[in-house]
Amino acid sequence: MNTSEATKVLETALLCTQEPLTVAELRRLFNDELNADTIRVLLEQLRGQWNERGLELVALASGWRFQSRAGMYEYLSRLNPDKPPKYSRAVLETLSIIAYRQPVTRGDIEDIRGVTVSTQVIKSLEERGWIDVIGHRDAPGRPALYATTKVFLDDLGLLSLEELPPLVHPGSEDGGAPALLEVLEQKVIDFAPTPSTSAA
Repeated sequence: MNTSEATKVLETALLCTQEPLTVAELRRLFNDELNADTIRVLLEQLRGQWNERGLELVALASGWRFQSRAGMYEYLSRLNPDKPPKYSRAVLETLSIIAYRQPVTRGDIEDIRGVTVSTQVIKSLEERGWIDVIGHRDAPGRPALYATTKVFLDDLGLLSLEELPPLVHPGSEDGGAPALLEVLEQKVIDFAPTPSTSAA
């Protein structure tokens, strides 16, 4: 199979799927005849071919996908005028602390925020798929350790935690919350999943 045909196969698969696809999954399209490096080169070329369009090919924590560019949301939202969910400041601060300090316990979050973290705050983040329990601290009561998920990274359009905005004051007691709050308030408070080419 020539490069042009392989690129067309990748493009079709990515446009027709609802979930991001990993390089390993994309290799299966070719019965593993193309190696991972070749797939990545083809994906980068495909990304370049879509530079001037309303859709973009992006690499996320859970794989590659096509999504609408940020500038298109204003227009696409007219097709579905339902308001996206709003998140309280407590939810966003809690999420910020988990993102920067993970893994953390509920007690760690309370120490940083200076207030009790309600069960509803944790529950809303778990239900959204943004945090998960990844273990328990070896301490009295064995408190749950929380960390962010790939869904969190995908929803914010990040490939990894290293892409989080830098801490304004790295040694601060706030866990870096202000640094991430600005991004979260733009992408999460008004967040609706970035419309893809297929129905969610």
